[in-house]
Order: sequence, then C-alpha cells, then structure tokens
Amino acid sequence: MDEAGKLESKKVYKKTLLVLFIWILFFAGIIGYAIYWLFFDWSRFKQELIAESTSPQGTYTVKAYVSDAGATTSSTVLGELVFNHEKRKSKKIYWQYRESEAYIYWSDDDTVSINGVTLDLPDETYDYRGNE
Repeated sequence: MDEAGKLESKKVYKKTLLVLFIWILFFAGIIGYAIYWLFFDWSRFKQELIAESTSPQGTYTVKAYVSDAGATTSSTVLGELVFNHEKRKSKKIYWQYRESEAYIYWSDDDTVSINGVTLDLPDETYDYRGNE
C-alpha cells in the first residue's frame, strides 16, 4: 500500500471511531435520562396535592401528594419538604404505598409526623421500600 492509501485508511479509521464514540455517548445519555426518570424524577409522581402544613415557626412546609397509577397499582402518598427561609431545593421526605390520605402533625419546628411516621427534619426521611 502506498503512502496516500495509508493516510486515507487512517482518516477513515479516525472518522469511524469518532462516529462510534458519538453514538455511544448518545445512547448513554438516553439510558442515563431513562434511569433518572424512572427512579429520581419526583415531578412525575406529584399528581394531586392533598395536604399542606407549615411548621410552628414557619421554617418548613410539608406538602403531601397522592399518586395513582391506575388499576395496576395502589395509591401512594408522597411528602415533600419545602425550606421556607433557605434557598434550597425541596426534598422528598415521605413515600408510603397503599395510602390515599395524609395527616400531618408538628410536634415542634423540626419534628413532623405524617400518617404516624415521625421524622426529625431536615435530615430524616421515610421510604416504605426500605422500611418494610
């Protein structure tokens, strides 16, 4: 093979690797977003606000949502902690399967009870999947 043929072969090889790399990144992005959407995208679960309560000193607000996926699953209650005096993103603090109502009671400004589950805010959370 002459020098021009080797150079052309090298260019084709580099272009092929570049296209392959771009496709791999594209599919990795799609798979990454799908995993995020399935397991971490809170907004798709927040269907109907059923209860909202602010702590005694106004530091936090807990919003409870009910999510109903239809005939295949039961209702789920989801609790979201909103920071009223800090510029922080809201946080998932409560997730209970087979519930459709939320009773929120504040013991003090940092302790809330949602449907009988007591949480010390802002760090403690409840997820039925890890507490069964």
